[in-house]
Amino acid sequence: MNPIVTVQDAVTAFADWIEPTDTELDAIELESPVIAAEVDLLDAQITAMDRPANELDARRIRRARNRVLAARRDLANGPAAAMLPGGAA
Repeated sequence: MNPIVTVQDAVTAFADWIEPTDTELDAIELESPVIAAEVDLLDAQITAMDRPANELDARRIRRARNRVLAARRDLANGPAAAMLPGGAA
């Protein structure tokens, strides 16, 4: 019978290399309003799936979509947009 040996050393050997850089963390922080708005939209859609369609759910989904679009617009037009490659000068 072969003993089962953990591979923790092999998995965590490169843990320092796996951590996100400061630039990646800054990008995540800039995108966090979009991520939060998308989570709210997904929550509204899941809630609407659990029961028959009604006007309140439709309104909640519509408002959540508008928040996603507004967050994406703000991200695209914000100060970080000047640093993104491919933007108009």
